[in-house]
This record gives sequence, structure tokens and C-alpha cells, in this order.
Amino acid sequence: MILSDKDIKKYIKEGKIKITPKPNFKEQLGPCSLDLHLGNIFKTFKPSQYPYLDLKRMVNFEKFMEEVKIQDDAPFILQPKEFVLAITKEEIALSNDLMARLDGRSSIGRLGVVVHSTAARFDPGWQGKAVMELGNLGIMPVVLYSGMRICALTFETLSSPCETPYSKKKAQKYAKQKSPRASRINQEFKK
Repeated sequence: MILSDKDIKKYIKEGKIKITPKPNFKEQLGPCSLDLHLGNIFKTFKPSQYPYLDLKRMVNFEKFMEEVKIQDDAPFILQPKEFVLAITKEEIALSNDLMARLDGRSSIGRLGVVVHSTAARFDPGWQGKAVMELGNLGIMPVVLYSGMRICALTFETLSSPCETPYSKKKAQKYAKQKSPRASRINQEFKK
């Protein structure tokens, strides 16, 4: 079941949802979601000697990316057809009986900016700053600002607490992120 605004506040008060810094409910809380703010760390692809990304190749995909850090409230220009990883300003922790989904805000989407390509689910027990897969599908550059409301989280209860929360999984690759991490999919191909 998706949590209502009333239950989101209740779960935060009880510590089942932890959000740092503490949200401003008047600004961020919707009927069934909580808006999050764009952080100030981005990862962009840089030119490479490789003509393609081979998922089985045992290379560190971090070396294909460059980290860009901007000041709070500073602009970041998302060029047409560009893809970048970004983080939220907020750090989130979920209890073992709760999951969250990240959605882009309609006002941002109407400019051609997508907030996530595929990775919108945050498993029970997940902790860290949410990483977004920002893309500009439009034909004009879009200026985004660190600190602006960029996405919304909805929260869903599980039928029972999970047996193995995300943070305790041996194969987890993205727990406790403080900055965006490049894909670690090639770890799945190790022999």
C-alpha cells in the first residue's frame, strides 16, 4: 500500500523513514509523495578510447566518467541528448518493511528532462543519497540548480519485513552512496 501524506509524516516521526536534512513538509510533502532536492555532485561521461561500453569487460566504468561538483544553488547545464548521474541533497534510510519509488516531477518532465531511466526502486533497508539518471530529451539546454526540487519519492509497505534488507545483501553494489557511482554491472559477470 502506498503511504499517504499523513503516514509519511508518521513513518518519519517513528524513524521507519529517515531523511537528512529533515524535510520541510510545507514545501516538500504531497498527498502521497515527498519531494527531494537536487544535490551538487554530478557524473558525466568523458571521451574514451573505447568505441562502446562492453558490460562483460572487466574495466572500472568509473574511469569513463568525470565527477563535477558545483556550489549550492549554482547552475548545472544539461545539454540536449546528454546523460548524467546526479544525487539528491537528502540522505534516505528505509526500514525493512518499506520500499520507495523515485519519480520525476511533471514540471521538469515537461521541459524534456527525465529524472530516471530505469532505476526508480529503493529496496527495504536501503540507505544513502538517491542517485538519479538525468537525461535531456529536448532540443534546448536546460539549466538545473543545486537545491531545486527535482524528484519525488513514494513509499510502499511490504506484506511483511524482508528477510534480507538491501544493506545486508552480499551482492549489493550501491549502498550508502554519498556521490553518484558509475555502473557496476560487470561485477555480475565475474567468474
